[in-house]
Amino acid sequence: MVTLEHTYRYAAPSSAAPGRLHLATELPCFFQGSLTAPRRTADLLLALSRVVRSRFHTPAAMLARILREADPVITCGVDRLRLEGFSACCGAYARVDLLPAALDGALLSHGTTNVDFNPAMRAALTALGEGERCVLTVGREGIELAGVSEKRVPLPLRWLKGFVEAQAHQARMQLFFDIDASETRRFLRELRGESSGYVVSAGRGLRLSQVKSPGAVSVAGVQRLKVLQDLARHARGLRVYGHDGGASAFELILPEARFHLVLSPEVWRGFSGEGQVLGQLLSPAASERLRQVLSWQPVLSVEELSERSGLAGPEVLSALAHLGSRGVVGYDLELGGWFHRTLPYDYSLVEEMHPRLKAARKLVESGGVRREGEQAWVRGSQVEHRVRSGRCTCPWFAAHQGERGPCKHVLAVQLLEEGEDEPTGA
Repeated sequence: MVTLEHTYRYAAPSSAAPGRLHLATELPCFFQGSLTAPRRTADLLLALSRVVRSRFHTPAAMLARILREADPVITCGVDRLRLEGFSACCGAYARVDLLPAALDGALLSHGTTNVDFNPAMRAALTALGEGERCVLTVGREGIELAGVSEKRVPLPLRWLKGFVEAQAHQARMQLFFDIDASETRRFLRELRGESSGYVVSAGRGLRLSQVKSPGAVSVAGVQRLKVLQDLARHARGLRVYGHDGGASAFELILPEARFHLVLSPEVWRGFSGEGQVLGQLLSPAASERLRQVLSWQPVLSVEELSERSGLAGPEVLSALAHLGSRGVVGYDLELGGWFHRTLPYDYSLVEEMHPRLKAARKLVESGGVRREGEQAWVRGSQVEHRVRSGRCTCPWFAAHQGERGPCKHVLAVQLLEEGEDEPTGA
């Protein structure tokens, strides 16, 4: 399995003491203040940590040689902190949004970096008392310990690819259900087993069914959804999102926070193999232009970005999708738009190692694509495949119908149209 070595460098480990919580990051101080609901916030962070440390699907033969734990990343915007992480098996994405009501203090800086979530920190979060005042510091400033703490972690290519694929799936989703606190607790309490099913309406609430019906949302692997059970007592509601490709998302509503859980279409089928972002990896020229005018507001306004960049609305949307494929923006289901953050990894390596994109570039470079009017013919292993209007006659497209991203032949035609025949950096 291909991995990229990444080093987390912290001034000191994250730490906790009675009434004080310090989340160590790689960058200078983001936030100093206190938590308005310490116990609820602690439970949210523990749930996020559980997702990051989980392998919902790992072949038994691989268990002994797979180390896939990575610290969450944190983004500080103008009014909130967002902590996000990805499961080791590449099939579940989680994000905690701490809204203004969760924080009493000063947001000192904007940016995205890693957060050190060590065992001692998780133990301290577990022990945090109800109603206990908790001072929160996020960043390097205010550390009393000397020295440098480094964690060397092999990040699998699948993990990195999955992180951005999950954003592309969310951008395609729509809201199906929105239920209140009592129905949320009932629904989550009644989750049983580990099989897959469908979330369907049941009076004022929801239930799991084994039968697909109009308006149902697919849930692959009920055990992944059980991460929300420990948070149910804090919830004021639950929103359920989905799309035709089978991925689903669950947004738990808390008084001063949100918890997002996004699940891949199958437990064994991680986001890393979906290929939803492949079409955006072709680097439209507008992307770098748009990147220069991004700011840290909770959601990026297409109209505002269009005015600041001089790009038309459709160009802004295309550029945002491209930037999402490189980890420069994430997607917020509640707000229905993208937010600025830059994941602290080299995503140009992810692009260069994507097998379908590499194969498409080789087809273009070797003259394997020829245009005939509104269609193109692309060399295959034994025959030429016809590409027209984003559709292809190859077996891959026939099997997936675009639900797992474009095939290499469609990508090759897009590359030719873009006039691009060399890989680009991040």
